[in-house]
Amino acid sequence: MKPLAKLIGQPLAIELLERAIAKNHVAPAYLFVGADGIGKAFAAKCFTEMLMIDETENYLQACKKLYAGNHPDFLWVEPTYNDKGVLLTATDAIEKGFKRKTSPKIRIEQIREISQFLARPPLKCDRSVVVIESAELMAESAGNALLKTLEEPGQATIILIAPSIDSILSTLVSRCQIIPFSRLSEEHLKLVLYREDAAQVLDYPQLIKLSQGCPGKAISDWQKLREIPSDLLLQLTKLPDNVIDGLNLAKQISKDIELENQIWLADYLQYLYWDKERKINIIEALEKVKKFLSRYIQPRLVWDCFFLDII
Repeated sequence: MKPLAKLIGQPLAIELLERAIAKNHVAPAYLFVGADGIGKAFAAKCFTEMLMIDETENYLQACKKLYAGNHPDFLWVEPTYNDKGVLLTATDAIEKGFKRKTSPKIRIEQIREISQFLARPPLKCDRSVVVIESAELMAESAGNALLKTLEEPGQATIILIAPSIDSILSTLVSRCQIIPFSRLSEEHLKLVLYREDAAQVLDYPQLIKLSQGCPGKAISDWQKLREIPSDLLLQLTKLPDNVIDGLNLAKQISKDIELENQIWLADYLQYLYWDKERKINIIEALEKVKKFLSRYIQPRLVWDCFFLDII
């Protein structure tokens, strides 16, 4: 089975990528665009495997080597936090208990690492491959530095992953072949959930609707929902009757839920309350909550103001 055959619900992306390899017309740079959680990163891995793994190799062993982080011709780059000069991925930050007060970024230091990585010819393969995840989080200086690399990538293919064309610099877009990804049908979404051993997500129809055809988002939302204390979640299923109850809820949310999950909770409550209340003022108030939390304003204050506004 070809690696891209495992990609569900993306026939156009599969056709474009497989044709490029079949005709030996692999572009020096690609931009995978589409909503989060619909398979862009998975497709980047499948395409990388097709570019770098020889048919004579043991496929499973070759994949393990490729993603173990020590393949000399493969580099996967993701947004980082800066902890006193040390760059941490989101996973690293959680493991080290790093308090995230800003959003992660693709930094100019990482672009310099890519340039150094591509300055030498590939050692084991015909080409080197670099994947840049969440390219929309690239700082402008990093984007300008990457532009020089895209102009002369050498024996390499660079894959940028972003939610939309408008989310990254137009000068970068102009140097990439666009590979569009679409939201999945409900049938395809279910297939992905079963394949990922996440069929239990189907027990939460509100999460399926909220995901809007993005299985990765449905799984992520389910994991976030499970992290919220059940008693708090039960209280939040309806609006508080008075100010005191609202302020108590604000205190519990800010105390028991991490900041990033609070931002997700505001998004979830928008769906939940609109389904029950159909009041635009509540939706607008929760939009302010997401905006202020994203700016790292004190969470307790943000939720206090929200419940005061709507009660």
